[in-house]
Amino acid sequence: MQVFDQPRRLAAECLGTARLVATVVGSGIMAETLTKDTALALLANAIPTGAMLVVLISILGPISGAHFNPAVSLVFAFKRELPLRESVFYIAAQIAGGVAGTVIAHTMFALPIVEVSIKMRTGGAQWFAEAVAAFGLIATILGGIRFARPSIPWLVGLYITAAYWFTASTSFANPAVAIARSMTNTFSGIRPQDLPGFIAAELAGATAALIVVNWLLGATNDTDTISTEAQP
Repeated sequence: MQVFDQPRRLAAECLGTARLVATVVGSGIMAETLTKDTALALLANAIPTGAMLVVLISILGPISGAHFNPAVSLVFAFKRELPLRESVFYIAAQIAGGVAGTVIAHTMFALPIVEVSIKMRTGGAQWFAEAVAAFGLIATILGGIRFARPSIPWLVGLYITAAYWFTASTSFANPAVAIARSMTNTFSGIRPQDLPGFIAAELAGATAALIVVNWLLGATNDTDTISTEAQP
């Protein structure tokens, strides 16, 4: 398997996060433009986001691992599968890419390059929803790596599409995306003052998923015996 150097890996993380945020923000703007039905607008925001994740993970995953998310990078750093120093560079590239994605979306729709969002997203329910969203995302990734690696692009894309609908927060699940979304006063925006609660919840959910999934997937002699005995 080809190994790409660090500048290319960081470029892939930046580019991928930029395209992801451009999709999130751009589809939200388009949805607001075309309909006043909030449910329809959410659907129009969710489907392109999930579809774009499938594309981005498929084409950029072989280069950088297609994290596009500081929580994901930190999880792999904790697992010692990504050097801590490189994870810092990954996160910087992701945040820069996310900001660029908002600028790209605004430019396409002739909006101010950057706006400060006034869309309120706060409170215990939304924070808990973000923890749940991040937990599920990390569990999907780690479980996919273990059991269905070729399907990871689809697993992540489908999970995020579903999580848009079953979480009260519409599943940001990504600190870099949350930061970028604070710079758009459109359908997908979030007030800057609401960011700390969202980011803390996302990191807490990701950490919990790492602990739980590592335990869940850890093999034991008893489990091996049960599995062997259960076979016909």
